[in-house]
Amino acid sequence: MNDLRIIDAHAHLWLRQDTVVDNLPIRTMENGRSLFMGEVRQMLPPFMTNGKNSAEVFLSNMDYAQVSAAVITQEFIDGIQNDYLAEVARRYPDRFLVCGMCEFRRPGFLPHACSLMDEGFRAIKIPAQRLLLKEGRVSLTGNEMMQLFHEMEQRGIILSIDLADGALQVGEMEEVIQECPSLKIAIGHFGMVTRPQWQEQIKLALHPNVRIESGGITWLFNDEFYPFHGAIRAIRKAADLVGMEKLMWGSDYPRTITAITYRMSYDFVLKSDELSSEEKKLFLERNAAQFYGFNRLIELPYIKNMSE
Repeated sequence: MNDLRIIDAHAHLWLRQDTVVDNLPIRTMENGRSLFMGEVRQMLPPFMTNGKNSAEVFLSNMDYAQVSAAVITQEFIDGIQNDYLAEVARRYPDRFLVCGMCEFRRPGFLPHACSLMDEGFRAIKIPAQRLLLKEGRVSLTGNEMMQLFHEMEQRGIILSIDLADGALQVGEMEEVIQECPSLKIAIGHFGMVTRPQWQEQIKLALHPNVRIESGGITWLFNDEFYPFHGAIRAIRKAADLVGMEKLMWGSDYPRTITAITYRMSYDFVLKSDELSSEEKKLFLERNAAQFYGFNRLIELPYIKNMSE
């Protein structure tokens, strides 16, 4: 598949983590570690000693792994990174599509979201699994959320969203899709595939403008490890439910490469005998190119390793 131009539909960038989630701090430390909600976790590979998860380091990984472009999403555990991501989009417009994010856990986010769209963000990220707050759940069908979704639909802005495990928020998403049928929606983490009722999230892609991306699938199947046969079976099952044309590859870089290399996060798909060449091309390139509007994908040569 020498003509493949791979697109990563789910990755993260930040210069420093300094935030609070569920009243617990998340702070960048040294040697790739972070204080994460009460414990020290290896957030980045240990060679990223300064704690910076920068675009330049990611581009080096992308070039080495022959990944032409990536969608940079956001998560509350990393802190809101809009300023840095706007700079990344300006510097590398053909390599990255970046998602803006607001403080959706509190009311009053709509003006900020509109300003992000005015500034040129082509997608908005909602980590909806973080909206199940102790003080009360933030509904995806609340008045301010629905105003946001209508505004995004009118402007052609993509919604990137991660949902809580199982079907907990699927009913709300069905209402959003019915109310905003032209809103383009990418659902992350492959529907939280190793959790019960994950197929209910996948089936949202039966709607024309909904797609599923696999960011974090190697994390979810970490117990079985490479070559992730269970993940391949899940991709096959999801394709049977909604069609391979609705599925996109995502890595969840950089957290997932504390366990595997960046290339390994898609290589298990390329080497699988359970998917055809056409299905692999759809999953790794074509679906994301069409959905996100990547139309100037660069060709990257294979660089031979010293160990070969």
